[in-house]
Amino acid sequence: MYGFKDELTATLQQIRDDGLWKDERELTSPQQAHITTTKTQALNFCANNYLGLADHPEVLTAATDALQQWGFGMASVRFICGTQEQHTRLEGALSDWFGMQDTILYSSCFDANGGVFEVLFGEGDAIISDALNHASLIDGIRLSKAARYRYANADMDDLRAQLEAAKGSRRTVIVTDGVFSMDGYLAPLEQICDLAEEYGAMVLVDDSHAVGFIGDGGGGTPEACGVADRVDLLTGTLGKALGGASGGYVSGPAEVVALLRQRSRPYLFSNAVAPVVAAGSLKAIEIARTSADARATLRRNTALFRELMTDAGFDLLPGDHPIVPVMFPGEDGARQAGQIAEAMLEHGVYVIAFSYPVVPKGAARIRVQLSAAHSEEDVRTCVAAFVTARTEVLGNS
Repeated sequence: MYGFKDELTATLQQIRDDGLWKDERELTSPQQAHITTTKTQALNFCANNYLGLADHPEVLTAATDALQQWGFGMASVRFICGTQEQHTRLEGALSDWFGMQDTILYSSCFDANGGVFEVLFGEGDAIISDALNHASLIDGIRLSKAARYRYANADMDDLRAQLEAAKGSRRTVIVTDGVFSMDGYLAPLEQICDLAEEYGAMVLVDDSHAVGFIGDGGGGTPEACGVADRVDLLTGTLGKALGGASGGYVSGPAEVVALLRQRSRPYLFSNAVAPVVAAGSLKAIEIARTSADARATLRRNTALFRELMTDAGFDLLPGDHPIVPVMFPGEDGARQAGQIAEAMLEHGVYVIAFSYPVVPKGAARIRVQLSAAHSEEDVRTCVAAFVTARTEVLGNS
C-alpha cells in the first residue's frame, strides 16, 4: 500500500506541476446568479443555470411538497419498487416536449449515455462519433462491440467519408453533441440528418447544453435546426437548464425505450431519480416550456456580453450560445487564463479557466456562461472585471 500511495502522490504532484489541478470552491449559498463562497461574495458566470431555475420559487415549492408527500429517496431500482407516479409523469412530459414516443429516466445523463449504446449497437454495427463529443458519449460508445468511427468536429466531408467506410454495417448511428460545451458551437444537425438519410443511418443527439433555452420553444438544437422530426434518439440532462439538480434521459421510439428498460445496466442497477428531483424537474419543465421571456433575456445578456467584450479587445469564439469562450491562445495562454480567472474572483466575479487536456494545446480559455438570472448590470460588472484583471495580470499590453 505504501508504494501505491507514493505513486499516487507523484501523479498528483505532476498534475499540479502541469498547471492542471482543479480546485473545488465551496459555496455557502444556493446556486444562483449571486453566490457566496467561503471567501467572498461573487457574481456566478460559470454555472449551467441558463434559465435561472435552480432556485426558482415554484421549483423549490414543488420539491418541498414532494419531500413531504413522496419521501426522501426510493431506496430501490425502478423495476423492483423504485417507480412512482411522478417518474412516469416526468417521462411523459419529456416525450411530449420533444415529440418522441417514449422516454426513460436515468440518474444522470452520463448514465444515460453510458447505458444506451451497449444495448442498441453490437457486432456488425457502426457508431460514427464527432471528435469533440462529451466524455459520457465516448465512454458509452466504448462499452459497445460495434465498430467505432470518428469524424472531425462538425466536418461534413469527413462524416461522409466515415459513412462510406461504414457501408455494409447492419445498423449505423451518427452521434453528436447538440452543443459542444467548450466552444458553444451548435452541431450542423440539418446537414447531419441529410447525410444520415442518404446513407440509411440513425442520428443520436446529446442535447444537454441546449434543452430548455435553445429553440423558440426551448426544445433544443433539433428544434432550432428544424430537424426535430428527423432525430431518432435524444439524450439529455435535468441537471442544467431544467432546475440544475440531477437526472438524465433517453427519448426515442417506444421499442428503443422498452428494450433499454430491460437491458440497460445503469438503469437496472441504479436507484431511481429521487422524488424531490422528479417533482422539481417536472415543475422546471412546465416553467421552461412557457419561458419565452427568460429565453429572450438570455439572448440579450449573451449579445451584450459579446458586444462589450469585443469592444474591450478580447478574443471570443464566434456564436450566439450563452457559452462564450474568452480565448487566451499561445504557449502562455493557460497561465494567463488561470491568473485572470483568479484575479476576477478577487473583484467579485466567479469564472473558470480551461486548458489542455480539457481543450487543445494553445487554446486555453475562460468559459463564461450567461444566465437569464443575470441583470444587465451583472453583465457589465463581469466585463469590467475582465478588463481590470487583464490589466493586473498582463499590464497594458
